[in-house]
Amino acid sequence: MIKTVGLRKTFKGGVEAVKGVDISVEPGEIVGFLGPNGAGKTTTMRMLTTLLQPTSGTATVAGHDLLGDAREVRRRIGYVSQGGGINPAAPLGEELELQAMLYGLSRDEAGPRVREVLARLDLTGLESRPGGALSGGQRRRFDIAFALLHRPVLLFLDEPTTGLDPQSRANLWDHIRALRAEQGVTVFLTTHYLDEADALCDRLLIIDHGGIVAEGAPAELKTGGRTLDEVFLDITGRSLREEAGV
Repeated sequence: MIKTVGLRKTFKGGVEAVKGVDISVEPGEIVGFLGPNGAGKTTTMRMLTTLLQPTSGTATVAGHDLLGDAREVRRRIGYVSQGGGINPAAPLGEELELQAMLYGLSRDEAGPRVREVLARLDLTGLESRPGGALSGGQRRRFDIAFALLHRPVLLFLDEPTTGLDPQSRANLWDHIRALRAEQGVTVFLTTHYLDEADALCDRLLIIDHGGIVAEGAPAELKTGGRTLDEVFLDITGRSLREEAGV
């Protein structure tokens, strides 16, 4: 589902944000992409979602070449940024229908698809509310609803539960698991929450200073009774809990 070889991004001034990473994600996996602040997580995700052009390297995303066929990549992926994109003043049902039509659905097709996605994310009945009237957990689920309207096979989530209370986080985890279990959606997410990575992800990729420094299932990385935070401290010299302010 994702295959990169030597993916690299150098910004003006010679700043190497990503230094030739190799990533492999299989269909149906939930993969966590973890690392301290400034490690290269968001830059990598922005490249994989066609929002930023790599300096060098190759990548295949959802079966299509990232550089040569970016349009087809975008047709097959969903992306939820850390900040979200909900209009705080607009009724969410209208926004979702507009988004569906931008993806090529007709007006007659958009309404049923919006209702289907809202039901899947337990948001039915909130269509008339403006974004600014939603709770944090509801807003995040609406962010995901926008990304699912065109039935993507691969979903990118950048810090999906930041700022949510524990109950809302656990609820969102259940929805992410259901996307994989019921629709076969592959999920690639960044997070600073180690309990989230441990509970939700099949496999973790750890990036630091622009390079992948470790990967494996959470249980594999936690050898010798170590916690994930101890793994990060050992590998990177930094505590991810401290980086996240938790």
